Amino acid sequence: QVQFVESGGGLVQPGGSLRLSCAASGSIFVIGTMGWHRQAPGKQRELVATISRAGSTNYADSVKGRVTITRTNAKNTVYLQMNSLKPEDTAVYYCNGVQYGQGYWGQGTQVTVSS
Repeated sequence: QVQFVESGGGLVQPGGSLRLSCAASGSIFVIGTMGWHRQAPGKQRELVATISRAGSTNYADSVKGRVTITRTNAKNTVYLQMNSLKPEDTAVYYCNGVQYGQGYWGQGTQVTVSS
């Protein structure tokens, strides 16, 4: 079993920045693609960004140019640097990862963008 734990969420003003972290622990062998998703109240969960083990990235159009996903394989950790935050970025952010075809999710961290 693999556990993912997110941190770094909080309240930020529009135009501000936040850095989310997500660390995996447990029965880890090789974690493949890792990513971040988000779910706003009353909306479906949506992809924010993904990163392969080799470092190839993919971003949702809504966050391109404002968000950067990175990872440290040695620490089994994935990060999400978010800049120029907007109120519509308010959501619970979830990290996930895949190991041997099995997907795992964290419990989520709340990000609120408000003045």
